[in-house]
Amino acid sequence: MTHHAHAVPATLEWREGELYLLDQTRLPAAIHYEQQTTAEQVWQSIRQLKVRGAPAIGVAAAYGLCVAVRAQCGGEIETLRQELARQAAYLQSARPTAVNLAWALRRMLDFAGRQAATNCNELHAQLVSEAQRIHEQDVALCRGIAAQGVDLIRPGVGVLTHCNAGALATTGLGTATAPLYLAHQRGVPFRVYADETRPLLQGARLTAWELQRAGLDVTLITDSMAASVMARGAIDLVIVGTDRVTANGDVVNKIGTLGVAILARHFGVPFYVACPSSTIDLATATGAAVHIEERDAEEVTGFGGVRTAPMPIQVCNPAFDVTPHTLVSGLITEAGIIHPPFEPGLRRVASASCSHNL
Repeated sequence: MTHHAHAVPATLEWREGELYLLDQTRLPAAIHYEQQTTAEQVWQSIRQLKVRGAPAIGVAAAYGLCVAVRAQCGGEIETLRQELARQAAYLQSARPTAVNLAWALRRMLDFAGRQAATNCNELHAQLVSEAQRIHEQDVALCRGIAAQGVDLIRPGVGVLTHCNAGALATTGLGTATAPLYLAHQRGVPFRVYADETRPLLQGARLTAWELQRAGLDVTLITDSMAASVMARGAIDLVIVGTDRVTANGDVVNKIGTLGVAILARHFGVPFYVACPSSTIDLATATGAAVHIEERDAEEVTGFGGVRTAPMPIQVCNPAFDVTPHTLVSGLITEAGIIHPPFEPGLRRVASASCSHNL
């Protein structure tokens, strides 16, 4: 079945000094942008997954910090600097697992600390410029991942992905989907299988929607069908995104990723992780040290507003899992594909990226 291609809507926009976020909780039924006017609103938008995906959260937080401290622009510059630190800590608490959130906020604070601005309006304008640089770099990171990963997409392959590491998770082409979009642009024939990704269906609501909208050949499956689809030889390659890669190459990503990696190993399918340099966390040795966000039981006890579980019931609802580096074939970064052993490659890419940001 062919579908006419439509552009995937922008995840966020900074228009005339105002931040607008695409409300992803309303997709695919409605494309709705919501203006963000306070720090509390930005915090809630991140917490409620209106904006989600590690790279997009980072960009949203950088702009969100500009929104959060705008009210201080009439006062003393020292007050603004203190407020910056306070609001950055507050925004960072919205979601603890994705490293881009902390990375972007830390970068904004470090930048502010280096500026010799003499008044609040000047410093605020500089902060907006830095947020725009973070935004532009995210778009460039996605393009880089596309270029580095596109040769993995050979004619006729079947590619499995999990959750949404697409354009909707970034402000560009996506991470895991970036090579897919570029291969499609080049006319390579291939098929994508998208896991629906319970409990919040990011694969069904977001990935399947954006790929179909862009004209790719995409087939939606439930999470429990991945093994069967692999067993019959339909999957040649897995590409997922990540919210954090620790120093040893362990991958922290959406719950269910670990299961896909174990299946891929069993069936001899290469398992790749799209990892922009902003998602590398050298300060954390292994995935075991990462705090895994637990989310509300209601995400699991019901479906589409209908309760599907008995009352009451105990629920375990971790939002992420850790895939050990031993199950990873390669990490697709904007600077190349890192193969095992991962430590030296991760250090090289992270240090190159740090010097580039200063």
